[in-house]
Amino acid sequence: MDLGSFEADNSSSCRLASHIPEVCRTEDCCLGIDEAGRGPVLGPMVYGICFCPISKKEDLKDLKVADSKTLTETERENLFQKLDEAKSYIGWALQILSPNTISTSMLQRTKYNLNALSHDTAIGLVQYALDSGVQLKEVFVDTVGPAEKYEEKLSQLFPGIEVTVRPKADSLFPVVSAASICAKVARDRVVKDWKFAEDLGEVDTDYGSGYPNDPKTKAWLLKYMDPVFGYPQFVRFSWSTAQTLMDSKAATVHWDDDDEETGEKAAQRQNNRSMLSYFSASAGGKDHNPTRKTHRFFTERRLKSLNTL
Repeated sequence: MDLGSFEADNSSSCRLASHIPEVCRTEDCCLGIDEAGRGPVLGPMVYGICFCPISKKEDLKDLKVADSKTLTETERENLFQKLDEAKSYIGWALQILSPNTISTSMLQRTKYNLNALSHDTAIGLVQYALDSGVQLKEVFVDTVGPAEKYEEKLSQLFPGIEVTVRPKADSLFPVVSAASICAKVARDRVVKDWKFAEDLGEVDTDYGSGYPNDPKTKAWLLKYMDPVFGYPQFVRFSWSTAQTLMDSKAATVHWDDDDEETGEKAAQRQNNRSMLSYFSASAGGKDHNPTRKTHRFFTERRLKSLNTL
């Protein structure tokens, strides 16, 4: 699994895929879909698909795949290697959704929640398999939201394919278990080797599980929260945990908006500062302050993301 394309720009989404086995283009196939990293406030969410000929279901089962959450990291790595080595009849694909992609999607003006993002990502991966010539006849999905509605939605989008959506599908169908393993291995590797674009010095990687209720994760969020420009792009800044910490610990500022009276006067009426005021120190010439340079880097990257919505 070559993560180089994502590591080159971990602020955006990235698709990775195996070779498409020739047998998957000539025989009826089944496909499983699952994700890893839906809940954490740190790191990406990864959606995975795994597919093989229906005639090879027992061969896949014999690999002893299981729900990735029940396996150790070593067990997952070993099973992924087995899946990858069975390239003559097993294929996989992944969509890595960066923390920045997740948060900017959820905070855009038009409502777009995590369930909608998850559905669209899964649909995109199924379409990728079809476009690649995989002869899909069965699709098994670990549900996001109500299973019946999701199953109906997928069945309407992909007529002629038998769609099964179930809670805990990763423990019911080996092909979903395989997708779960692929997604989890990718997320673990990305988180472990995350390249921080921000100038943070030597970063403490002891951030716990990454889940919002983990004390180590909360301590890490506090340690690396800039009081004006927020978090590095490793953090899903749309998560309530991150927003709560920002509200209680960060500086209160006023964002200029074209739809209302703006600038310093509007900010002063609300007893806070205009966002632009934080750049005034360097207005007269070249800024040699490394802290402000880092602040500008945070802001330029964040605004660039928001402007693409």
